Amino acid sequence: MTSSSKAKHGAPALYEAGLRHFHSGRLTVAEDRCRKALATDPAHADSLHLLGLIHAQGNRVDLAIDFIAQAIRNNQGNAEYFSNLGSLLVLRNQFEEALKSYDLALKLKPDLVNVWIRLGDLLQKQKRDDEALLTFDHALTLDPRSVEAADKSGLLLLALGRHGEALAKFELSDAIKPDQPHTLYNRGLCLTSLGRRDEALAAYGRLVELDPANYEGLNSLGNVLLDLRRHDEAAVQFQKAIALRPDLLPAFNNLGLVLIHLRRFDDAVIKLGQAIALSPETPELYNNRGKPLKELGRLDEALADYDRAIALKPDYANAHGNRGICLDELARPDEAEASYARALALDPDHGDSHWNLAVNRLRAGDLGTGWIESEWRWKSGALGLKPPAFDQPLWLGAAPIAGKTLLLHSEQGLGDTIQFCRYVPLLAARGAKVILQVDGALKDLLSGVEGVAQCIAKTDVLPDFDLHCPLMSLPLAFGTTLATVPAHVPYIPLPENARDWTDWLGGRTPRIGLVWSGNPNHLNDHNRSVPLQKLLPLLDVDAQFVSLQKGARESDRAVLAGRRDIRDAEGELASFADTASLIRRLDLVISVDTSVAHLAGALGKPLWVLLPHVADWRWLTGRDNSPWYPTARLFRQSAARQWDEVVENVRTALCEFVENAQKR
Repeated sequence: MTSSSKAKHGAPALYEAGLRHFHSGRLTVAEDRCRKALATDPAHADSLHLLGLIHAQGNRVDLAIDFIAQAIRNNQGNAEYFSNLGSLLVLRNQFEEALKSYDLALKLKPDLVNVWIRLGDLLQKQKRDDEALLTFDHALTLDPRSVEAADKSGLLLLALGRHGEALAKFELSDAIKPDQPHTLYNRGLCLTSLGRRDEALAAYGRLVELDPANYEGLNSLGNVLLDLRRHDEAAVQFQKAIALRPDLLPAFNNLGLVLIHLRRFDDAVIKLGQAIALSPETPELYNNRGKPLKELGRLDEALADYDRAIALKPDYANAHGNRGICLDELARPDEAEASYARALALDPDHGDSHWNLAVNRLRAGDLGTGWIESEWRWKSGALGLKPPAFDQPLWLGAAPIAGKTLLLHSEQGLGDTIQFCRYVPLLAARGAKVILQVDGALKDLLSGVEGVAQCIAKTDVLPDFDLHCPLMSLPLAFGTTLATVPAHVPYIPLPENARDWTDWLGGRTPRIGLVWSGNPNHLNDHNRSVPLQKLLPLLDVDAQFVSLQKGARESDRAVLAGRRDIRDAEGELASFADTASLIRRLDLVISVDTSVAHLAGALGKPLWVLLPHVADWRWLTGRDNSPWYPTARLFRQSAARQWDEVVENVRTALCEFVENAQKR
């Protein structure tokens, strides 16, 4: 054989040919060249190493390890051999041997960035996160433009909850190689965790612009929009994700949640049912579906879903709490209380369960427990209240207040403010200077409450004060029981410039005010509001009916427009002071559970309140009167949960009321 022929068919040449075939994906040909090379030179280390890589590509890991180990025995000075052997040992979970291989590779060549990264991956597998971070960071010092090192460091920091540091790594990745989908996704995760939702929105938006078929990007974009309460836009993104991957669970679940926010409860039940079909053993899905079922009045089905969630996950505090809400709606308060207790045993800081337990106890008349538990309302996600952020101390009844300036501030609905401002005279009697901060709509009306030194709107500049107390914490501060409710009425005086309604009302009597619906955004509005059409049987009674309704729904406006037996005062009511002065000229107010009902009660006007079967806590249960409003009479739905029977009872009582009024 000539020298040129030997060169052509020698081990190095055959290896080089095999390496070219390997990189081209022709593994069978590459293996043939390596074996021919070894036939020529059995100790040819590069061919042994390449055979190891070829077997690794075919998932024949044990053979791959054997060939690379042989290569190392023949050449212990090649760092790449040790690096690849380490990676194969990791696949066999031989972590200590892999560490030794990486260590030997780095001793031979300390600047191998890819080996430092592999070492970091291995340390992370061993839960040695701090050491892994050091190796990733060292790789970055060796190659400041290593996107892989920056990303791996960022992902580990993200997993450790160090979101700010993780974000810095992903921003570095983006600076090195802009608009990489995986980097944009990871940046979005960090920004979301840091509460920087607008920036997260931009990152995910750019991601799906670059890669419209990125399922994770679409789903994450939808989640940020959901957090921002941009529910219609969120639904669009989840629908796109589902269209891409109808076999994946997250977007189905998330679309179900956003449909709940949109109050499209039927659609939510369908989507969450589809999610359950994909993953029938996932307890969270049953818990999520319970909500729209409950809102649709399908309480037994909702309860079954909560029970299923708990069966799958017995320590599921949120499901136990939601089960309690459902049982309360089913008028099974003792079982509901037990569910809340179980939820709190599992998660003592579960704000929603504390709040729902408060409602359960208050409704039952156990005010002592109820007021204490209601202080958890600030941590209830369902209520979404912002805790007061004052530097001055919170007052809950213990500290002396004589000579102190006390800020009382409203926190929830207008009705709550009207109900609890009754405590102001008691505070003034203790020597406090009371500043009352309320929604602007109530400022003029409540300025004249006895004991109010200054009434300000929430938009007004706060004056100096020493202590503060939320209005709804006053019953706790005073240790209020059913027997000690401060129920002297009227406790709201009319402003001096109150309107005279004599001419507008005319001479017909008795005069009956009507309110049939409340704020449509109220969590329980679907239960407490009544369509005006349902109240029409009342209009046959010989009286003058006056609509005190503000913001009537379109369907009710159509009914109202067709009636000449109801005087519509909405266009005349510029303020609550106007409403109060009109109520004073009426003989009776008939209302669902709204702020107008509270106003009529606070004015000491005869008040009839139409209540659902399970009413708001302040109306208690099983009684037709109220300790809060002595002039109130309560008309409740029976277990049938129908308004027709309530209206029939009200009509009977109204006939008697009118007859007695005409006799006077």
